[in-house]
Amino acid sequence: MSRTSFVQYFVVGRGVLSVVRNFSAARAVATVNRLVYFDIAKRMDSCFLVRGVSTEEDPNACIGGGVRDIFGEDYATENQLVTPWSRAVASGLGLLHNPHYNKGLAFSQKERENHYLLGLLPPAQLSQELQVEKIMENIRSYTDSLQKYIAIMGLQERNTRLFYRVLIDNVEEMLPIVYTPTVGEACQKYGSIFQHPHGLYISLNERGKVLDVLKNWPEPLVDVIVVTDGERILGLGDLGCQGMGIPVGKLALYTALGGVRDSVCLPITIDVGTNNEDLLNDKFYIGLRQKRATGKEYDDFIHEFMMAVKQAYGEKILVQFEDFANRNAFKLLEKYQKTHLVFNDDIQGTSAVVLGGILAALKSNQESIQDQIFLFFGAGEAGTGIAELIALEITKQADVSFEEAKEKIWMFDSKGLIVKARLESLQPHKRSFAHEHEECHELISAVKTLRPTVLIGTSGHGNTFTKDVIQTLSSFNKRPVIMALSNPTSKSECTAEQAYRWSEGRALFAGGSPFAPVTINGKTYYPGQGNNAYIFPGIGHGLIICGAIRLHNDMLLAAAEALASQVTQEQLDKGLIYPLFQDIRKISACISAAVAEKAYQLGLATRLPKPDDLLAYAKSCMYSPLYRPYR
Repeated sequence: MSRTSFVQYFVVGRGVLSVVRNFSAARAVATVNRLVYFDIAKRMDSCFLVRGVSTEEDPNACIGGGVRDIFGEDYATENQLVTPWSRAVASGLGLLHNPHYNKGLAFSQKERENHYLLGLLPPAQLSQELQVEKIMENIRSYTDSLQKYIAIMGLQERNTRLFYRVLIDNVEEMLPIVYTPTVGEACQKYGSIFQHPHGLYISLNERGKVLDVLKNWPEPLVDVIVVTDGERILGLGDLGCQGMGIPVGKLALYTALGGVRDSVCLPITIDVGTNNEDLLNDKFYIGLRQKRATGKEYDDFIHEFMMAVKQAYGEKILVQFEDFANRNAFKLLEKYQKTHLVFNDDIQGTSAVVLGGILAALKSNQESIQDQIFLFFGAGEAGTGIAELIALEITKQADVSFEEAKEKIWMFDSKGLIVKARLESLQPHKRSFAHEHEECHELISAVKTLRPTVLIGTSGHGNTFTKDVIQTLSSFNKRPVIMALSNPTSKSECTAEQAYRWSEGRALFAGGSPFAPVTINGKTYYPGQGNNAYIFPGIGHGLIICGAIRLHNDMLLAAAEALASQVTQEQLDKGLIYPLFQDIRKISACISAAVAEKAYQLGLATRLPKPDDLLAYAKSCMYSPLYRPYR
């Protein structure tokens, strides 16, 4: 069956829109009058794709600027002239007010004349490079991180391409502003700083109408949704509707770091109330003023949302759960991973990035993963998720059963070492890691007894990897692997300096927060950061470019292995177990190709035939923020 079942042709000139039913007539009128026509094609899934086509180009081409991508929007080179509108003719102030096409002072004199901009802009013309320089000077002039956040997010509302160019060109400097830790403060004060709505807010008021809400989103083609219910925002707790800063920030990184096209990203906050009394009493709070829904009411609303998403966007829509409470995060992932393409970054993304760091560390030590003993301090959502993926990697490399692999992994929670004597009181996600051992209530005792080679902190409690713990760990390990992953820095189990100093410089260290290089006795050590931003943009991009319908654990293993492969020997010699973040677009492309390759192997990819060179294909599909020249 043809993809297009109904077409109307529109001929445009000087702001006048004329409808011509016949393709040949449209071409004839456009050719005679040197105009531009576009069509609206009604697709089989009831979405609408808008295409702008110049009469001087192939009438079958879809012009949107940029290198060829998989979305069907974009078949021009970056230097090819494009038409700066999608659903309506953009001219004058309309063009300046459209963030997707606005170029500010970068409009050329010819563009200003052709698009009715004369007099609406000062005469000066600034290149995108100069605009980036100006924006960065302005941002650096602020001393407060929240002011910087407001400034950069305001830019996204005015000029989308410039926003992403700023992020890409200054990724290491801007990442802490658009995401952790600053986004946490932004969420706490979201009601006070709220200026312009981002994404969709779906509250309990819309029960039975969720599909209608999704239809209100102006972009018909959506490939990835990041959704939160705001109950566990970072380490800050229940922020209710104000958690929207997290999906917005995540999707900004999907585009800037992973190359996923901005127009196919949809941030969503599901507002089921909040138990935060401060917010309920805050006159500027933007969400529902009621206690958080639970039980059947909550489950039914989430289910309506998941069904509506698939109905609106199809089988291949990627839904990323973000910052749900532990009890819901595991439940939702388990419930929907067999029926939807779902991903939980707190569980799966963290797992993959930590496994990638471990694999790189073991490469540095020239050791195998099956010979390690892992001790986790913290057995929540992140800790058990990491442990599960490590066990899968051991199973893969050592050809042992999953249960045998788990015997190499020990968990320590708030009540002590997780052992079988505690089985009845344990939460379900902890039970499979309960081993035969005497009870142990102090971390130092567990370290002395188990003699782990890898110590991983996911507890959320700072300064718990004490001098005694690290010195004991280092006494029986030539190069102990220490990962203090809790955020922010104040909650890190130890600092980089403590890990290096107390291990006499022998530790391979990574934190969840960034740490500066440490110099001890004239030698400089470079700590890594187990940042999920290494992983989730590449995974999402890989799932999209191959048209995956499900996310399999083997894809997460492939992503972790691809991340580890990007750590060079020179970086390993410096003690780094993660590659340089400045290379994140290259890293994301490698992860994307690895994930897509595994999807094709598992028969979960629908975009056929498979490209001959997946890495080259992944790079060609990555979004470019460069301005396009307009006719």
